[in-house]
Amino acid sequence: MTSIDTGTNDLLANLDEGVLTLTLNRPEARNAMSGAMTGALSQQLAWAELDPGVKCVVLTGAGRGFCAGGDVKGMAARGDGTVGDNTIDGAIHRQRVNQRATAGKLFKMPKPTIAALPGAAAGAGLSLALACDLRIMADEAIMTTAFAKIGFSGDYGGTYFLTQLVGSAKARELYYLSSRVSAEEALRLGLANWICPAEQLAEKTGEIALGLANGPTVAFRYMKENLNRAMGGDVDDCLDLEATHHVHCGQTADHREAAKAFVEKRQPVFTGR
Repeated sequence: MTSIDTGTNDLLANLDEGVLTLTLNRPEARNAMSGAMTGALSQQLAWAELDPGVKCVVLTGAGRGFCAGGDVKGMAARGDGTVGDNTIDGAIHRQRVNQRATAGKLFKMPKPTIAALPGAAAGAGLSLALACDLRIMADEAIMTTAFAKIGFSGDYGGTYFLTQLVGSAKARELYYLSSRVSAEEALRLGLANWICPAEQLAEKTGEIALGLANGPTVAFRYMKENLNRAMGGDVDDCLDLEATHHVHCGQTADHREAAKAFVEKRQPVFTGR
């Protein structure tokens, strides 16, 4: 395992067998997002997207929480939760850049991303979790939009991701009422893919992430683009894109190895070529 210097203690990073684990590390504040955390997360995700040694990204939180979203105490101290020492236009631009570099990157990077929730994911923290491809929750963890409780409309893509996952009516309910969603309910709604006892979360996440890291990375790249396009694209565009990517995957060494392994009744060994 290789530890990576992120430039701040607010975000920890390590790379192990192709799995990059990013840990939001402000447990005393339920891992609420700080400027240093957001900046480091942006940098790590930008690097992870391009580095061939990173095959899968896991986002998790230190202690008993995943991420409480924005630092509400800091907002209260400033008296303004969005502008700070910036102009309105400057704050909007900064927010756009931050969102695209974090939630947007988790959603769009051509590699599998997993959110592992040891505890609550709220506000922008929930948005980051929903931006990932897959979610695994400790059985005691909860999700909540929380924005209505602090007079915000929502950020970091949560309205988009939640609507895609549960439909418009349920997403509106969860945003308007800021209901707490238990792990069991999240699994039923399709917001979580797996739940497990808290003490098994790291092990279960590691198993899933390592399986993905050892998988057909070229196929995953195109699979993810196909699935993302299918969320909002024209059906003909989706069909054409799937055809292009399917044929391309058929030319890879990974596909040939998988076909050979199928015939030989063994597990394939993927190399990402």
